[in-house]
Parts: sequence; C-alpha cells; structure tokens
Amino acid sequence: MAGILEGIRVVSMGQIVAIPAASSLMADWGAEVIKLEPLTGEMHRGIRVAQGVQVGPVNWIMHVLNRNARGLALDVKQPAGRAAVYKLIERADIFMSNYERNSVRRLGLDYDSLSKLNPRLIYGFVSGYGKVGPDKDERGYDFTAGWARSGMMYMIGEPGTPPAPQRAGMIDSAAGAHLLAGILAALRQRDKTGKGQEIEVSLFHTGVWMLNMDIQNSIGGKEPVKHDRTKANNPIWNSYRTKDGRWFWLAMLQPDPSWPGFCRAIERPDLETDPRFSSIDARRDNCVELIKIIENILATQTMTEWERRFRQHDCIYGRVQSPMEVTADPQAIAAGLFQDLEVPGAGKTKLVTTPVIFSDNTVSIRTPSPELGQHTEEILLDLGYTWEDIARMKEDKVIL
Repeated sequence: MAGILEGIRVVSMGQIVAIPAASSLMADWGAEVIKLEPLTGEMHRGIRVAQGVQVGPVNWIMHVLNRNARGLALDVKQPAGRAAVYKLIERADIFMSNYERNSVRRLGLDYDSLSKLNPRLIYGFVSGYGKVGPDKDERGYDFTAGWARSGMMYMIGEPGTPPAPQRAGMIDSAAGAHLLAGILAALRQRDKTGKGQEIEVSLFHTGVWMLNMDIQNSIGGKEPVKHDRTKANNPIWNSYRTKDGRWFWLAMLQPDPSWPGFCRAIERPDLETDPRFSSIDARRDNCVELIKIIENILATQTMTEWERRFRQHDCIYGRVQSPMEVTADPQAIAAGLFQDLEVPGAGKTKLVTTPVIFSDNTVSIRTPSPELGQHTEEILLDLGYTWEDIARMKEDKVIL
C-alpha cells in the first residue's frame, strides 16, 4: 500500500525539532521530503549533549526527526543557491521553516516571495511568539516561549518546589503536529480553490493551548491550583509509592463509580461505606486522612502485585516508567512504537515511530537521516542542472 501523502513534495528548511517533527510525519506517510540545510548544517548536527546525555558518533535525534528525507545543502545567501531553491519551490507543494522570520525574509524565502513563484504553495512557519505583537521578533525555543511563558512551567510540580524544566522538544513536537494539521487543511482548501496559503504556529500559542484548562479558568477569574499529592481533592486521582519503591498514578476521574472497586482492590471494603469517605464530597473534605491511609496500604506490596489487583478490579492506573523501561514495554513493542532500521555506523537499531496509523495506507521508516548534503547532486540533476553546472557551484562554494 502507498503512503497517504504519496505525490506530495515538501521542502523542509527546519532545524532542531519543530519543523523536522512535522516533516518526519509527512515523510513517514509517503511524502517526498527534501531537507534543506546551510553548508554548515542545521543546529542539531552540532549538538554534543542532549538532555544530559553525551551525543556519540551516531546522532540519534537526527535520525528520529529527519528519516525518510533527502538531504540538500546550499548556500542560499548566494544568488546561485537561492536560484536552486526557487526551482524547487516551483514544483513543491509545501515549504516549511522555523528559522528566524527576519532571516527568512532577508534570504528571499518568506511567503510573499515564494508565493509569487508558486501560487499553489502551502507555506508552514513555526515561530516563538507569532507574527504580530511586541515580541513577534523575539527569539524563542520551546523551553522559553512554549514552556516558561505559557504558564506550563509555573503549574508543573508540587507546591513550594522550584519550577520544573521540560524535556527536550516536548512543545516543539506538539507545535509540529499542529502545523501539520494546518498544512493538511490548507491542502484540502487548495483542492477547492487552486490557491495556496501561509500557516503559522507559534510555540507560545501551542503552550497556551496545551494548558487550555488552566488558562481558561484564569480567564474566568479562577486562580489555577497546583497539584499537591498530600491534599489531592480526589485521592484516587493521585500518585502513590509501592513497597519496592515504584510509583503509580491512579486516574479515576469519576471517583464515585470507581470507589467500590478500588476499595476491593486494596482489600479495604470497609472504606467504601465509611462516612468519612463514602462520597466524593466526603473524600474531598477528608482527603489528607484518606491519602495517608492509601499510602500506607500501597506501601505493603510491590508494583507487580498491585497491578494484578488493579486490573482485577478495573481500576484505572498507570505505572511510572523510565524511558529505558518504555523501550522494553511489551505493549509498546506490540503496538509498533518502534521500528528496526539499518543506520550507518550503528547497524540495525530501533527508532521511535510516528503515532498515527492508517487502515488503508502504509506508515514506515525507510531510510535514516541524510548526511549533510547527501543528495545535493541528485536533486540538482532532477532540477535540470548539468554536471558542468554542479562543478561550477562547487567551485563557487554554493554546494559542498
């Protein structure tokens, strides 16, 4: 079966996570993606430490976010390099970038410039703060524009603790998914009108949308409350530690229907009718006492023992796993969250797959991330350049 985006041509001038995350989804779904980079390579190629882990000879993040693409390295500051990009744009469906807006404009790769070459072009752009407002030209990563400024960093963590940093690329990845949704909607609109358009997603707006429940409460004048596990209003929507030092998150959002089964699971049926805990209001009023009771009970058995009982009594829970444990999780493996791929310098290895599955179309990782400029000559030949043209471009340092 063909990929659902087969026949769609994408020029992706992205770096780090947001744009590569969007283009990797499209490439996995069958689109033809060309990764456009400067001769020095995008920023991620130069990162030596990622989330405290030393990057070895194989840059795994590049392979996760840039697989299935062909690599084109050009000096677009030179007229010859920009002319090659313009040839690509004339036949492309989509152009995407998350470079600084002013830089893109100076290079002649803004929407106004490219839409004149190709009125059908869908132009996707990810920025820190959006295209209007006092901070529209401020630089911003997902840690700053998406995590810190959106309110997310303020709300995550227990009361009285320092604000927690996010993990790398979290809001970037979400912004990439939002951008892809907008691009697909614009492609649908183009089917009706024959005209392309520009789509913009900001990291700031993405973070606010991800925190929409707290933000909306704030709009209504209600101060959001941080989760305090010792005083959780719903004690069976909370975290608890087991005998072997593992943690669970209990997630019974409808506490009254779930309460009898949970009491049976922890072998305390008396708690079900105890007047201190027999209703949602009573459990809220006596939450500190109940949480201590549940803590003491769950500390008597191991995670494995409690999992068996939780499943037996239909309790909703999640065990807190490390990323290393996730890679060996039987459910993750069975559900296809990883795919084996032959990676140069590393041999066969697993890469994280994109999360959308189509019933009638394939989704697959076919090739690893391209080396810097790996397909430059091939792409230029496709555009009608001759070997003499390519030799001249190398002499002029337009290409590698």
